[in-house]
Amino acid sequence: MTVVKKKKLKLKKKNFLIFLSCILLILFSITYGVLTLTSPKTTKKEKVVKTAKEIKLGKLENIQKKLDYFNEDYIDRYLAYQKKNKGLSTKQIIMDVNIGIDRDYYTNTKKAINLNKTNILVNKYYYLEEDYIPENLEEIDKKYARNGMMLVKEAKEAFEDLAQAAKEEGNTIIAMSTYRSYNYQRALYNRYKEEDGVEGADTYSARAGFSEHQTGLAVDVYNGKEDYTNFEKTEEFTWMQEHAQNYGFILRFPEDKTKQTGYEYESWHYRYVGKKIATYIKKHHMCLEEYYVEQIENKK
Repeated sequence: MTVVKKKKLKLKKKNFLIFLSCILLILFSITYGVLTLTSPKTTKKEKVVKTAKEIKLGKLENIQKKLDYFNEDYIDRYLAYQKKNKGLSTKQIIMDVNIGIDRDYYTNTKKAINLNKTNILVNKYYYLEEDYIPENLEEIDKKYARNGMMLVKEAKEAFEDLAQAAKEEGNTIIAMSTYRSYNYQRALYNRYKEEDGVEGADTYSARAGFSEHQTGLAVDVYNGKEDYTNFEKTEEFTWMQEHAQNYGFILRFPEDKTKQTGYEYESWHYRYVGKKIATYIKKHHMCLEEYYVEQIENKK
């Protein structure tokens, strides 16, 4: 093959590659143009909204990626609460707002769900209607209670087992207040209100419909010797702290959870939730409101 022929062949290959490159460039340009024309345009306003949301989430440490109970509808409430409570962790901020304590008690209330179930939540935001009476109420054996004390069957049996176990170890645990009707709670609250005013009564007594005693799952206890308000000072209290969860009961209003529960510390007030939930709450050092947000509310 002559040198001239070789040069012509190389030139043809070069021209072909240039031609192929041009064709590919043209096809790419056409494809990009079509996609650009057919894709929805993002307006400046949309960009601003998205950026604002990202900024807000950044202030909350993008914790929505870690908590499945993060509620995007509450972002502004989270930030407002964060501003007022700068010492709180972001996780606690989310928890508290979901509970509702960034708002006044007895506002934005809802009907309680899970009626006649052991995981029902009744507090200053979730209420029971006036005609609600729990199913399967039974009277507690008088060996373990004052006369006429009633709980839901499952809770009643668990309490009797608890009281008997305590007795076998030399402790006396007596149920002194259990199920209360709506009307009973209304009369009780009104009496306290007359004595201490609304603000004072609200720290230790529930308004009618907002008392978990109406669920038939709550029980106030004492040892038959000390006044119930001194229950914390008794050996029975120590025993309850160690064993209550084994029978499905939790200390309902712990000393370090008054903000979350909305009530003063009550060493004598216990609530039946079942062994599984009681064990979880004890292990994770929670109150029922926190458990509800983490394990129930977002999984309805």
